[in-house]
Amino acid sequence: MEFPFDVDALFPERITVLDQHLRPPARRPGTTTPARVDLQQQIMTIIDELGKASAKAQNLSAPITSASRMQSNRHVVYILKDSSGRPAGKGAIIGFIKVGYKKLFVLDDREAHNEVEPLCILDFYIHESVQRHGHGRELFQYMLQKERVEPHQLAIDRPSQKLLKFLNKHYNLETTVPQVNNFVIFEGFFAHQHPPARKLPPKRAEGDIKPYSSSDRECKRVWWLMPVIPAKAGRSPESRSSRTAWPTCSLGNSPERGPLRPFVPEQELLRSLRLCPPHPTARLLLAADPGGSPAQRRRTSSLPRSEESRY
Repeated sequence: MEFPFDVDALFPERITVLDQHLRPPARRPGTTTPARVDLQQQIMTIIDELGKASAKAQNLSAPITSASRMQSNRHVVYILKDSSGRPAGKGAIIGFIKVGYKKLFVLDDREAHNEVEPLCILDFYIHESVQRHGHGRELFQYMLQKERVEPHQLAIDRPSQKLLKFLNKHYNLETTVPQVNNFVIFEGFFAHQHPPARKLPPKRAEGDIKPYSSSDRECKRVWWLMPVIPAKAGRSPESRSSRTAWPTCSLGNSPERGPLRPFVPEQELLRSLRLCPPHPTARLLLAADPGGSPAQRRRTSSLPRSEESRY
């Protein structure tokens, strides 16, 4: 892939590594140095053109590699140049490979979810005119040595059939572990996992949930919600307990199946409230003022005789 500027002068080495800052590499001593802004613009042009060529070769609707994407993500791109042909003395670009670490949820051989952060192959392209000349293996091998990883530790994002055949031919990667996302991992990925895999807790089986657990929780609430009903004078404790049906903490008497409070007739509740013994403080007040307050005397005297005789 040719460009209108001097690629050989821009990239002194055969393989150049660029990060998200897209800084021009150090130049050789004795060479003229153009403006830094011009050099960075040339690098951005090369990355954009490589991304378009890779998307066309993979039949993608839009490029997945561009200078703007590189600047907004912590990815690394390895660019391979060809200085042998040197068309018009400017050099050419053979291809590139883009990698980066990503947090993924992947399945192992037992279909257990694992949260990992492996090095991922995000884009890989060699120009069609120089394929099958060993350039792809040279670039891929350089990346492995630089990143200090093994081929089976990689995760590949939506690999093409050409890339899968390339990995099978040069690195014997054939058996894949099925995933539910677009990434492909190979057998041996979990053998020497660099970060420890964090497994998600298994789901609780339906049989472990007790059907009466809700009634056990509500049982304690019922005893606090039960009203205290004083009994009539002269009634024995046995008769009071026989008339009041206190709930039990069994499945048959679950609070969800019945009312929380026993039904008490209104008239009986009023009678029981009138028969409640007065508070000791009220007794002292009545002893100090036998007649009571004028308002209380008026309320007492206003009651009909029939109502007073009833109680």
